Amino acid sequence: MSGEVRPYRQIYRRKSRQIFVGKVPVGGDAPITVQSMTNTPTPDVKATVAQIHALEKAGADIVRVSCPDEASTAALKDIISQVSVPIVADIHFHYKRAIESAKAGAACLRINPGNIGSDERVREVIKAAKDHNCSIRIGVNAGSLERELLEQFGEPCPEAMVQSALRHIKILEDHDFFNFKISCKASDVFLAVAAYQQLADACDYPLHVGVTEAGGLRTGTIKSSIGIGSLLWAGIGDTIRVSLTADPVEEIKVGFDILKSMGLRHRGVNVISCPSCSRQQFDVIETVKVLEERLAHITTPMTVSVIGCIVNGPGEALMTDIGFTGGGRGTHQVYIKGQPAHRLKDESIVDHLVHLVEEKAAEIEKKQAEQQQGSAA
Repeated sequence: MSGEVRPYRQIYRRKSRQIFVGKVPVGGDAPITVQSMTNTPTPDVKATVAQIHALEKAGADIVRVSCPDEASTAALKDIISQVSVPIVADIHFHYKRAIESAKAGAACLRINPGNIGSDERVREVIKAAKDHNCSIRIGVNAGSLERELLEQFGEPCPEAMVQSALRHIKILEDHDFFNFKISCKASDVFLAVAAYQQLADACDYPLHVGVTEAGGLRTGTIKSSIGIGSLLWAGIGDTIRVSLTADPVEEIKVGFDILKSMGLRHRGVNVISCPSCSRQQFDVIETVKVLEERLAHITTPMTVSVIGCIVNGPGEALMTDIGFTGGGRGTHQVYIKGQPAHRLKDESIVDHLVHLVEEKAAEIEKKQAEQQQGSAA
């Protein structure tokens, strides 16, 4: 059945240390987390909180907020008080913004220790992180490597990126700070993947993976799926961010779809559908489009197959929780757990499938609640 793990589907994750971003574990045996970043002006508390709430609803585990100035860090405390997801403060150069963010309640600071000035300033930032139980993300990017590394290697390359990461790691380790994760991003898929592969061999810290500046919704999704998917397949990656020039909510959706397609994490309904052809007995494309929209609110993991004819329909239904196969004369077959359940007419396809999924989700949630109550007792 759909929940069974077969040997050829197993991915053996790289062993990494575990840290916490707020209450969310990252690394070790924790589930791979999905995150995004707000694009509203941070001082606009109302707009930023509204966007974070939308990301929370989509399933975001972690949300990053840019803090380039004092107005942003001043707003951060108010923002954090109104949301439940842990917030990462995005800092680039000014060490005081990092200290202010830690004091405001940020769960993590995204910085490069080597970019924030003197050793004394680094010590101050690390002290603030320790004092406020704040983790750190070292964020290496191919587009902003140190000048001396570019001079040494001639261009951004995996070796230069990993060398940069190791420099920043040493700074934190020398200050007795180990509560951090690392990213090593590039907009070029090959460069990003190669850099992460080398970094995974060079350290055991948790890795935040992604292809940065991947592009718009369609092209960015493709590049991210190839890059992130390649790394996850190799067991590399503890938290992911899909970087899209689009609504940040789309990043969360794509991130979960990548994990779902690889069997690494399940959230919501996985619709398995055929591309449609002249054998189809109903409008498959429109049905699936509307069905996915109507099922977007379901968070309970399950699989639904929607196949246009009997060539592959019964076989796909064997592997899904709910199956639907097109039949002749406007009468179709519904399967439950791989077994034929009942017939269905054209006009009620979407409504009926939505009802079955909601019913199944409620049943699963009820069982889970009963199990939790039993464990608590």
